[in-house]
Amino acid sequence: MDGQRCHWCGTDPLYVAYHDTEWGMPETDPRALWEKLILDGFQAGLSWITILRRRDGFREAFEGFEPATIATWGEAEVARLLTDTRIIRHRGKIEATILNARAWLEIEDFSAFLWDYVDGRPLVNAPAIPADIPAATALSTRISKDLRKRGFRFCGPTITYAFLQATGLVNDHLVTCPARARCLSAGKRIEQGKRIG
Repeated sequence: MDGQRCHWCGTDPLYVAYHDTEWGMPETDPRALWEKLILDGFQAGLSWITILRRRDGFREAFEGFEPATIATWGEAEVARLLTDTRIIRHRGKIEATILNARAWLEIEDFSAFLWDYVDGRPLVNAPAIPADIPAATALSTRISKDLRKRGFRFCGPTITYAFLQATGLVNDHLVTCPARARCLSAGKRIEQGKRIG
């Protein structure tokens, strides 16, 4: 890739690939959006690369992140996950995932629910340097508050903003980043009502 890539992925090949092919790409699949929100919740207090390196393990341990399955889980599944070295073994985050699955099932279309906040098109920012990118915004605070009212946990304003960036509801690629154009192009397809996920 030519141009100055966003700084945060460094040179780790896994992180660079994630940045170049996933981060900021508009996501419309409801289950995929939910998975990313859950993983961002597990990231709290950690770096994203820690979660990324364990993502396959998370997907196996959480049976493909199918909310309808996880919503039925109880203490036996929590106990099992607390011994699973493939994931971050944090009781509060595991229990929150089960609660979040139940909350997800109460929303008719999680994708539409989220994309309505941005009127169906990605919000495009123009950060020239990393310092131009906020940790949270009024929008992420609003969405976080609404999610918590619906029963979601581990979705504070900062986690929610990271989630919005990662799933392309907000395009925060640096103006010099080659991945920015790819995300802008995908965003135009979203505006035309074509699902990406």
